[in-house]
Amino acid sequence: MDLIAISQSTVAIILLLGLPSLIVSMVIGLVISIFQAVTQISDASLSFVPKMIIVSIFIVISLPWIGDNIEEYTYNLWDIIITFGKTQ
Repeated sequence: MDLIAISQSTVAIILLLGLPSLIVSMVIGLVISIFQAVTQISDASLSFVPKMIIVSIFIVISLPWIGDNIEEYTYNLWDIIITFGKTQ
């Protein structure tokens, strides 16, 4: 495994861990926007506060999954570092 493959796997793990929160944020934003359009309420905090609360709750709920993925990635990265150290 070379440096490019390590970089690609790093980007892949970042996307894998970040996309679920982003998708939840987008769905909540869409629901709130539809609610604001129907009720004609145009308050900026109505969009920001619920989204922040729901995304925070989602991140707390998904922390074990995020931790497991980061732990597995870190172990794989240390194995690669050890392998490179032995060949040099």
